[in-house]
Parts: sequence; C-alpha cells; structure tokens
Amino acid sequence: MLEAKSLRKAVVPPSLIPNPSPANLQSSRLALHVNADGSSSSVFIASGCRIYKLQISMEDTLVDKGKESLLIPGYAQVMDSSLLNRCPHRSEIQNIVLAQTESSGVLVLGSVDSYGHLIVSKLDTNGKDVDRLTFSVLPRDCGVGEGSWAGLCFSPSQWSMAAVARSFCKSIDVYDQDIPLRNLRTLWYPSSLSFIQNLSHGNESSILAVTEGSQLTIWDLRMKENGGCLHRICGSVGDTFYSVCSSSTGYLAVGGADRSVAVYDPRRWSALSRWVHCSKYEITGLAFSSTDSDYIFIQGVDYEVFCGQWKESKKVFSFRGDSNWLGFSKCPNSDTLGGWCDSGSIFVADVIAGRMDC
Repeated sequence: MLEAKSLRKAVVPPSLIPNPSPANLQSSRLALHVNADGSSSSVFIASGCRIYKLQISMEDTLVDKGKESLLIPGYAQVMDSSLLNRCPHRSEIQNIVLAQTESSGVLVLGSVDSYGHLIVSKLDTNGKDVDRLTFSVLPRDCGVGEGSWAGLCFSPSQWSMAAVARSFCKSIDVYDQDIPLRNLRTLWYPSSLSFIQNLSHGNESSILAVTEGSQLTIWDLRMKENGGCLHRICGSVGDTFYSVCSSSTGYLAVGGADRSVAVYDPRRWSALSRWVHCSKYEITGLAFSSTDSDYIFIQGVDYEVFCGQWKESKKVFSFRGDSNWLGFSKCPNSDTLGGWCDSGSIFVADVIAGRMDC
C-alpha cells in the first residue's frame, strides 16, 4: 500500500521566469532529483530556450487531506534558483530528462527542442558541475522544417543510448552519445516513448515503446524487417494515446484521450488490465511506482494527479495543481513526483510504502 508522506508547494521567483513559454499537451519540461540526505530536491524546469534550476526544501511536513483523499499542500521554501548556462538551444525546449549513470553520484541531464536538437551533460547529484557539456547532436535533417513536440528517453541500462521522437516529422532517432544508430519512421505523429525495462531475454536497451495516434507500437532496434517495427496494438479510432511508460517488472502502461489506462505484458502482447474512465479528462502523463509496480501515477489535463492500484482499478490519493501543467515527472528511482504550473507554482510529492491494513 502506498501513501503520501508529504506534498509541498513552492513558487518560482517571478524575477527568474517572468512569463513562462506555453507547453504542449504532453507537459514534459520538468525533471527532479532528491539529494542524498533527503533535505532538499533539485528541480530543473525549461522555458523557451533555457533551463533553470531550483533547490526546494524537503523538510518534513504533515499531510492534510480534503474530500475524496485529495491532498492539501504545505508551503516549501525555494532555497536557491539559477539559470543554467549549458543550454544553447535555438528553439523552445520540449522535453528534459534526468537519468542515472553507472558512476555513483553522477546524473545525466538531457534536453531536446522542437527541431530535435539534443543536448546531454553530466552533473553531480547535488546539482553542481552542470556547465560541463558532454555532447550535442542535431537530427539527420539538421532540423529543417516546422518545429513540433519532441520527446526524449534514455535506455535504463545504458545512459549513453537515447531516443528522440519528433511529432511532425513522424520520426524517431536513436543515438549512442552523438553517434546516430537508427532512424525509425512512424505511421502517425508520435506523442510519447519509453525503453522497455526488465525483459526476460535481457535486451532492454533495444526495445522501444512508442505511442503514435491511436496505436502503441513496439520497435526492436536490432531488427531490419518492417523498418524495425515489432508489434502494433491498436486502440479505438480517434482515441489518441498521449503517454506510455514501463515498469521495473516489464509491464507497459498507455493512456490518452479515452481517459483510460491499459497495462500490457510485452512478453505475450496481451492486456493485463484496463482501468476504464479513471480520469475525468484526457491522460497526458503516466509513471509506474518504483516501490510497487502494482501502483501507477496518472496525470490528467484537469490539473489532477492521482495514484492508483491498476489491478483493482482503485484510486489511493490525489492532488491538484492550481493551473495548467507546464512540466511533470517522477524521479527515476524513487516515488517523488514534481509538477510545474503556469502560475509559477511547483508541487513536490513524496510517496512511500505505508503499513498494510489489518
């Protein structure tokens, strides 16, 4: 059983970002990391062509609940805020991601803009050393054409392998650092992507799940037949998928315009569960719990985020932002969630395993 340990609300200093740039429906312009001592969290947010870092206090606070297990946030202090100088993007950043490396105490920060320009750099877990550029790579067409939403994900077993999806181009570029490995062509506009974790045959660095239109497609980077497309799972016509995520146990979850979450077992290509109409509005963000993969965090466009048990289709708790989400994500290896609203508010929720009811 998961429960919320704390929910904090901080405010971005208006002098840092006076007018944040508008986000896409897939609000993926936030990444966060909880420092080793748990006293604070480093929150990275992107607006326009720049990335900003905020240090938010994580001091223990009591959790207040309203109706229907709605969490009420306590206020947190922004201990430090700054503009990062490592970000020479020329168009609006669409996605930022933090990933763990093989070296302890080292993280990787990746960002991609609307033309598919990818920049990746290393930083210490305390957020320092972020000005050191690791590598930068342009798409094969050098970003020619119209800009659009772009997504980024790192391989869970090999941080140097990254996949970049570009919506209007209907393409996915896979890189090993700055070396292009594959170019995949989708039938519809891609909206989310994730490497599949913990497969039985141990090839989690080569299997990619992508949502495109009303389809969930599975791609094998080692395969040449069908352009690398291994399998297609079709949803209802017109019900666009907006988000896909993978659990540490190998499950895949997908959600979108139909306000439902479907969980698949990629070993059998079958649906394990369908949580129908679990959200009031379109689902634009999903993340499995790192503590217990039977739980999933779901983000909707109505400012709501909730945690649920997908096997039982049961909501555990929820909280709301105070305006449209500009960025939302979960820590890679812990159940800490962060969201940024266009009002300037940042919400950080810390979720832990609670005691089982007797």
